Amino acid sequence: MVVFPNCKINLGLNILQKREDGFHDLETFFFPLPWSDALEIISPQDKTSLATTGLSLGPNENNLCLKAYYLLKKDFHSIPEIKMHLHKAIPAGAGLGGGSADAAFALQLLNKKFNLAISERKLKNYALQLGSDCPFFLINKPCLASGRGEILERIPLSLSGYKILLINPGLHIGTANAFNGIKPLIPKKRIKEIIQKPVEHWREELRNDFEKNVFEKHPELKKIKSDLYEKEALYASMSGTGSTVFGIFLKDHTLKISLRPGYIFKEIIIP
Repeated sequence: MVVFPNCKINLGLNILQKREDGFHDLETFFFPLPWSDALEIISPQDKTSLATTGLSLGPNENNLCLKAYYLLKKDFHSIPEIKMHLHKAIPAGAGLGGGSADAAFALQLLNKKFNLAISERKLKNYALQLGSDCPFFLINKPCLASGRGEILERIPLSLSGYKILLINPGLHIGTANAFNGIKPLIPKKRIKEIIQKPVEHWREELRNDFEKNVFEKHPELKKIKSDLYEKEALYASMSGTGSTVFGIFLKDHTLKISLRPGYIFKEIIIP
């Protein structure tokens, strides 16, 4: 069985306060995009393993697909040994949620393939153990997220008639590093209110609190954002904790992009 875990972008990201458990309360808007990895599960096998192709990843023991398997295996001993094949197209450490999507899709695939009959609520609890934004990919529709990112509210948002250009300079930015120096603040306008406005109004109000910190350490990301606005993006932002920067353009806008070696870019037209 094969599934295709897709990425997301963050439309705004506000860090509201630090919690007693060490996490931060935030608000953001998750918007899914059709830039996907591929995940296949083959069974039965003599020993559980993971093979990867495509973009390079870290050690397999850190892979969230394997962690998803062993998380379910603790409660469902009937799950056999399997082989996973993950073809990676979404850059890692890029603020696109690629690893979280892989984990969430792995949970869903295991649930379906082995008839585990795990409820939606319980599947969400498993997903949250793997990452704060993993539960979003079980819904995979535009959502306002709060709490750690796991409290999700479906809000219809259409970007039909636009195209989104994503540029990743090949940097891997760890979440912990992105949080260094962050000062939580309740904004004057909340994201739920801002996204109701036309896209061309977002530039002045829709912020990502991680940009200041990350741009100081990686000025090339700030330049990418500036370049996107020079090319007449209606809205541009870093996604999540970085390192991907995206711009939203009118669908018919002609783009001429010149990228440095090692940069990855993806142009997506929203139907």
